[in-house]
Amino acid sequence: MVMPKMGESIMEGTVLKWLKQVGDSIDQDESVLEVATDKVDTEVPAIHAGVLQQILVQEGQVVAVGAPIAVIETDAAAAASNGQGSATEAAQPAAAPVAAEAATATAVPFVPAASGGAQLGEAQPGRFYSPLVLNIAREEGISMSDLERLPGTGQQGRVTKKDILDFVANRGQQAAPAVASAPAAAQQAAPAPQAAPAPQAAANNQPAASKPAPSVSGNQELIEMDRMRKMIAQRMVDSKRISPHVTSFVEADVTEIVNWRNKHKDAYKKREGENLTFTPIFIQAVARAIQDFPMINVSIDGDYIIKKRDINIGVAVALPSGNLIVPVIHNADQLNLNGLSKRVNDLATRARANKLKPEDLEGGTYTLSNVGSFGNVMGTPIIMQPQVAIMAVGAIKKKPAVIETPQGDLIGIRHFMFLSHSYDHRVVDGSLGGMFVRKVADYLEQFDPNTAI
Repeated sequence: MVMPKMGESIMEGTVLKWLKQVGDSIDQDESVLEVATDKVDTEVPAIHAGVLQQILVQEGQVVAVGAPIAVIETDAAAAASNGQGSATEAAQPAAAPVAAEAATATAVPFVPAASGGAQLGEAQPGRFYSPLVLNIAREEGISMSDLERLPGTGQQGRVTKKDILDFVANRGQQAAPAVASAPAAAQQAAPAPQAAPAPQAAANNQPAASKPAPSVSGNQELIEMDRMRKMIAQRMVDSKRISPHVTSFVEADVTEIVNWRNKHKDAYKKREGENLTFTPIFIQAVARAIQDFPMINVSIDGDYIIKKRDINIGVAVALPSGNLIVPVIHNADQLNLNGLSKRVNDLATRARANKLKPEDLEGGTYTLSNVGSFGNVMGTPIIMQPQVAIMAVGAIKKKPAVIETPQGDLIGIRHFMFLSHSYDHRVVDGSLGGMFVRKVADYLEQFDPNTAI
């Protein structure tokens, strides 16, 4: 069993948990382990039925796509006749690369440079680094210039978790040989520096989580971020650093939509077994507005603007853990309300059950966040990179309003909501950003109450 490819841009995954143990029987398509990538956490099923004979990768290890992760015996009779040979032969392809990787990593000479750092190999700018490697580099104070010169033993020369942890450990141990080569008199005069690097090296050789926790008082609780929260935090910081955010607001009268949903929601629930929410109506309005203003549906690559033909709208979903994930409805402009409703419900259900696939999170060109589901009237959402805009829809509230009629103006009770549109001011100016959110509001206000679903 090998690490499967779980997305077009995903080259490795981290083993989170083995769901089966050695000796357990496995059915075809039954989940064997949980794997985390930089996009999604997912369960990996077995391609063949059999018995789990050997686990080749431990929990917490990072594995390249296509690398062996387990040995599954699919024919008990053949295994019995071959004895232990078949299991040993099956394990050898995995053991050899691991041994070679360890030899390659430890063979790199880490010689102290004049600046106090370590001399590495030639710089490899533009090389991809996984979020895990970047987090370790940040926590250990490794500069990007050093990271680019760190030899990698992964696929296509990529730096693995083991590479960077070996570098951290060896970097800490360099002081010991240096002190040992000093004159004996200097050693006797200052024995303390010889002993200091050893505990430091031991500490550096451990994962970041084993570092001493910050000191807190009895009235405080220290909670370490989980893997997803760390990823969210980093991406939000990156987005605010990359994109100059501007937010425009529009208030929309959605009375017709509220009345239409109240009329159809019970019948829809009975027919489809699912709830009819406002979200697919909002998505439909956004998709239509993107067709009117296609320069909202772009991304930036250096000095170039990449205009997307596909309208793929991400929908922010709050998870039971408190984290946030954004599955994508691909080609949203090609779906009717019923199709959008089915897609929204399916993605939200699988997101909360941790059943999303990597392709469910890829290719988004615009994002919608329904902050109204939490009772918020408006918000200032942060852009999902590399997109250039995101819209938040607030809670629907009843308000007194002036109603224009042929007989004159009247005061009535209407349903209103705020639309908050955040956009990247590098390519979206106030005129485009403001006209876009106004157009979305227009489509909502012009909703046809005779729409069938």
